[in-house]
Amino acid sequence: MADKRILITGGAGFVGVHLARRLIDNGDEVVLLDDFSRGRDDAELAELTARDAITTVTGDITDAAIYERLGKGFDQVYHLAAVIGVRHVMERPHDVVRINAVGTLNLLDWYADGGANAFLFASTSEAYAWTKQVMNIPTPTPEDVPLALTDIKNPRSSYAGSKIFGELATTQYGEMYKKPYAIVRFHNVYGPRMGWDHVIPELHERARGGENPLTVYSADHSRAFCYIGDAIDGITAAIDVATDGGPCGTYNIGNDDEEITMGDLATRLLATADIDAGIQPLEAKHDPIKRRCPDVSRARADLGYAPKVDLDEGLKRTLAWYDDHPRPT
Repeated sequence: MADKRILITGGAGFVGVHLARRLIDNGDEVVLLDDFSRGRDDAELAELTARDAITTVTGDITDAAIYERLGKGFDQVYHLAAVIGVRHVMERPHDVVRINAVGTLNLLDWYADGGANAFLFASTSEAYAWTKQVMNIPTPTPEDVPLALTDIKNPRSSYAGSKIFGELATTQYGEMYKKPYAIVRFHNVYGPRMGWDHVIPELHERARGGENPLTVYSADHSRAFCYIGDAIDGITAAIDVATDGGPCGTYNIGNDDEEITMGDLATRLLATADIDAGIQPLEAKHDPIKRRCPDVSRARADLGYAPKVDLDEGLKRTLAWYDDHPRPT
């Protein structure tokens, strides 16, 4: 599909900017909605928003008044906006719950009332991560495993809980109003402009700063990292398939071909950056899940999804970007 009118919430963020660039290149018209609490008004966003096919709206998805400004009749909405990040989750979990839940409900009410014809909700592997503590679910993990919270007093559960709620709300609204929807669970998406508070840029920054040995938290934990371009392939396919009358539901989006431990990731990163340093493993305080890897067979079958960028190439592109874009002071 091309020549669509599309809204992206959290549009100034990492995934939002990459997605908007792809959609515009495909001939679509894009509106970016962001409150700039996390999204950055930087040179890349300025270059993107200078293009005729894009409009930026500054606003808060929890504010009902913003939807009057947006108007109605969008072909699709990608709901990426959320409070994320370990620091925010641990320091203000109540805001994580409030903003993520209220914002999603407001957007779904707008969508159901003609705001958009199709809806995509960005979820996360955190939605099922807690289940692994109490049930023997498989790894790689499919989409249909139970979703559980095992310790609701733990601040970290605020993010997982808000995403489980978002999946529930998106599904029930879509089914009730008979409108197309898709849910995507991102699994460790990385790439240029992802911010500095994520494992790859954070390790790179400390290594470039001369830390030796390089501290690696939970070095024996494993993850499956997915390059941003592949993630965009998956989410655009998911909403387009739903829009065209195909299956509505949940899809894992990730790279199941290259599960890697954090220790091996650090070693690979140091080699890519040509930095001579050792590694010092330390245990993380807030990450009890030792292994996460998605089963993406549903996305492969329904969406024609297949990761194309391997970790070596993805690291090369990502670290090159960070070498040219040091953390703002």
